[in-house]
Amino acid sequence: MSPREVRGTIFNVQPFSVYDGPGIRTTVFFKGCNLRCVWCHNPESYTYEPQIQFQPEKCIGCGACFAVCPRKAHVLDEGGVHRIDRRNCTGCGACAGECFAGALALTGRNVTAGELFSMLEQDRDYFARSGGGVTFSGGECMTQPEFLKALLTLCREAGIHTAVDTAGCVPSERFEEILPLADLFLYDVKAARSETHRCLTGVGNEQILDNLRMLSDRGARIIVRIPYVPGEEGAQGAQSAGNALAGNVHEMLEIAEILKPLRLEAVEFLAYHRLGEGKRASLDMELKKFGVPAPDAVEEVCMKFCEMGIPARYSR
Repeated sequence: MSPREVRGTIFNVQPFSVYDGPGIRTTVFFKGCNLRCVWCHNPESYTYEPQIQFQPEKCIGCGACFAVCPRKAHVLDEGGVHRIDRRNCTGCGACAGECFAGALALTGRNVTAGELFSMLEQDRDYFARSGGGVTFSGGECMTQPEFLKALLTLCREAGIHTAVDTAGCVPSERFEEILPLADLFLYDVKAARSETHRCLTGVGNEQILDNLRMLSDRGARIIVRIPYVPGEEGAQGAQSAGNALAGNVHEMLEIAEILKPLRLEAVEFLAYHRLGEGKRASLDMELKKFGVPAPDAVEEVCMKFCEMGIPARYSR
């Protein structure tokens, strides 16, 4: 099978991105992730299957979705409120296609690498002039390894710069396969201690840190990205998931000790924002609210990294 024929699932293609690597970039968001970060900004990336997002405040009550849904997943609850029965919804998209009010949207689509690359190469002039390129993100793009490798191959053949945005929780063999093809890794480090990482994401971080060290030893270009997430609103004490990470300066300094011996281009701090909260509500997912960090607090931690000789930065 040629690289152009390999299929994968994505949920968004974002052009003119300036925060996912150097220059002007197009970011491709793969669907599917093997972590469950409690603050996730893209909860629609959790599953590999298409999903229906529902924003009830936009619903005008026309009933078109009820009429076309083959599984009768649109229901009225005891209070007469329009809901989606997620157990019956298959994400076919029929309802979204009939919803002219924009209350329903299908997130996730299956494409070939060739189809997607044809879109990406349309922006190659912007990439060339700005020193930009394509960033593959998610979700976790490395959980669709053949699709990712096919796209990296097509970009390499076309001379388009690539970045792989990953949390690194995959077998090391997957990194070995794409090392010759990827120009840059944007590598998430969410916690120093495995028990803290498990609290925040559902998995430990041993494999993640092993892969990061391997990439450093192999001379890969790496920018480590650290989410800065204050404590969960309403939670008490240091047991809140947020406080386990960004509210704990000691944990941050432990991350710095891990990163200090590695060959890194930079460390970037990513401040928590609330854009994911509306997405969670639209998918009927559990909603946890975290405080938005004060810029001065993020800059203070960033400065501590710089004082340790780690090239850290934070863009407001």
